[in-house]
Amino acid sequence: MYYNNAEATYHQSLTHLGFTHLMMEGVTVCAHRNLSPSHPLFRLMAPHFLFLLAINTRGLDKLVSPGGWVDKTMTVGRDGMFDLIVKGYKVWRLDVNANIPFDLESRKVIDPKILPYYPYRDEAVPLYFAIKRYISKIVNHFYNSEDKIREDCELQSFRRELALSKNIGGVGMLGVPGDETNGLTTTEQVIELVTGVITTCSLSHAVANFQQYDEYAFPPNYPGILMGDIPSDKLPRTEADLLKHVPDRKITVDTMIITKLLSNKGTKSLSDFEVQYAYDSVSVEAASEFRVELKKLAEETKCRNSSRQFPYPWLDQDIIPNSISI
Repeated sequence: MYYNNAEATYHQSLTHLGFTHLMMEGVTVCAHRNLSPSHPLFRLMAPHFLFLLAINTRGLDKLVSPGGWVDKTMTVGRDGMFDLIVKGYKVWRLDVNANIPFDLESRKVIDPKILPYYPYRDEAVPLYFAIKRYISKIVNHFYNSEDKIREDCELQSFRRELALSKNIGGVGMLGVPGDETNGLTTTEQVIELVTGVITTCSLSHAVANFQQYDEYAFPPNYPGILMGDIPSDKLPRTEADLLKHVPDRKITVDTMIITKLLSNKGTKSLSDFEVQYAYDSVSVEAASEFRVELKKLAEETKCRNSSRQFPYPWLDQDIIPNSISI
């Protein structure tokens, strides 16, 4: 239980809040500051920014405020959570952690021969490449020469502010494609940047968010908080001993209520955009092809889940929203 308590602390602090909600809030603000509403990349990313600032504002006010839900139901509390986020930002990289295959490779879990049963990998990798193909069609259309990338002052400004230190007004993101001297210079760099952003806003947040109730609702399974001292020996424990460590009824009910609310999807699924920003023929056709590919992947996911001992529905297209909306 105490190992799972540590894992739950990492999950809520970093996998969920830090590396999706807060990281992408910085990207959203940066995009609005540097890309005009008519910019093709703003139109490409904008559906994936919807509702993010609103849900973050409400979440920080209601859940992560002093004395709020996190202080009452998480071992580390609000201050400990923010300490972990600060540490996490020093190692999270867009070119690794937002790139699903690279992230899996960095954790040595991409090879099915080494880890045969890993449904997250098996569902996430095809989705990642589908997102990348969709983005590639649009980026290659608008940037059919590298001169257009180098001369796009809005795009270069966007990239510069993403990598700029927080201490001087930037997002402070590590691993942004391109470099400080030349900025973005190739279509592949632009594709990697936009793919990382859209993947994090959709796929990565979905897997971090929508299984919360299933994991947290039964405290011994994935406890956000435990009581008493950590056991320091391997003596047998009774059920009564176990009950001394689990949270009381009030904390358990508070945890169940909030994780149930957070696990409910209330916005449209990936590729079914709430607002259509792009009307040019290439973008419209690319989005249409994207929907067809996602529908096929969803059918394959349902087929695999039908034969799994433990189904993994969290990367079914029907589950994944366009944006971080809850």
